[in-house]
Amino acid sequence: MALTKSTMMTLGSAAPEFSLRSTDDRLMGLDDFAEAELLVVLFICNHCPYVIHIAPALAQLARGYQMGKPAVAFVAINSNDANTYPADSFELMAAEKQLRGYHFPYLWDEDQQVAKAFDAACTPDIYVFDRQRKLAYRGQFDDSRPHRISSGNYDSTAAPATGASLSEALDQLLAGEELSQTQYPSIGCNIKWKPANAPA
Repeated sequence: MALTKSTMMTLGSAAPEFSLRSTDDRLMGLDDFAEAELLVVLFICNHCPYVIHIAPALAQLARGYQMGKPAVAFVAINSNDANTYPADSFELMAAEKQLRGYHFPYLWDEDQQVAKAFDAACTPDIYVFDRQRKLAYRGQFDDSRPHRISSGNYDSTAAPATGASLSEALDQLLAGEELSQTQYPSIGCNIKWKPANAPA
């Protein structure tokens, strides 16, 4: 695992278009979220300890905002190379979605072109787009991190995730407030690129 930070796409950037297969075998893109006031795009995967660390709080936070008016839409994308990391295969994504209680679409970026379009670097990598689908926030879920006990073993009990950074950004945007330009990158496992796709 290579610990990696968000590249921090330029604020105001337009949301890249995508058309990806969901775990319920639908092709989904930006138009599927057209009615939402805000769109949260998350690059996650099944096995990353940094994603597992935030998963309970993410599921709870997303449910709360998805039920609200105006609604906030969430969509997660898995771009990891399943040939090298079979735990992140499309076949296991549906089980992961159910296990974590995600009530938002979980999409498969098999050729990794969407991750490249977003300049995504790590899992989790989080983006919030406004009503015009311009980037308003990118960065951390909150400032908690899982505690590494040993290789492959992590503990989240000492500093559980809350989603404070993301929820603060969403609340301010829904209230019509401008966000601070000072935003802090997410940090997690690097996206597992296919050999021909790895960024320079």
